[in-house]
Amino acid sequence: MNRHSGAILVLSGPSGAGKSSLINKIKDHIGPTYFSISTTTRGKREGEEEGVHYYFVDVDEFKSDIEQEMFLEYAVVHGNYYGTSLGPVKKALKEGKLVIFDIDVQGHDAVQNRLSDITTSVFITTPSLEELKRRLHNRSTDSEEVIERRIEMAKREVQRISEYDFLIVNDTLEEAAEILISIAKAARMKIPTLQINEFVQTWEAS
Repeated sequence: MNRHSGAILVLSGPSGAGKSSLINKIKDHIGPTYFSISTTTRGKREGEEEGVHYYFVDVDEFKSDIEQEMFLEYAVVHGNYYGTSLGPVKKALKEGKLVIFDIDVQGHDAVQNRLSDITTSVFITTPSLEELKRRLHNRSTDSEEVIERRIEMAKREVQRISEYDFLIVNDTLEEAAEILISIAKAARMKIPTLQINEFVQTWEAS
């Protein structure tokens, strides 16, 4: 029965832990998916495309969408707004897709509060803080000030790993991808509480 309903896979972890690389690695191996694209007020980075990496809006437009309750979740990260629009998520779930979120711990809280019975969560991180620092410096996309903010946030986020269903230490990309594929397939089999109750009633009556 659960094969006909959609499910949610939440991925969180420090910037630089390799979440995007892992998603790209597994996306062709886990069946029909919808990758939730966040809306943000931060500036567009080199190589980023509207509607592919993010939906880029100004602060006034974002605040207007908040007032109209158009977000599943939203948060302020490093001085910029990030949010997840409800419409595309609902549509993907109705189509039976696995909806993948790449969101921070605040976003994870919001999704769990509203959709916990179809949500599986994974925290992805580097083997150590020193390795995270190395990766952030090597990718050369942020200023030293931004990197320091990301590191401080990472220290806070790691303290909340126990709130997630799974932990993946992304040391070797291939091994981490194999683990994430297994988790994604299992996430599809998670049965919503309502469907479980309906099954029990039918089972008892037959």
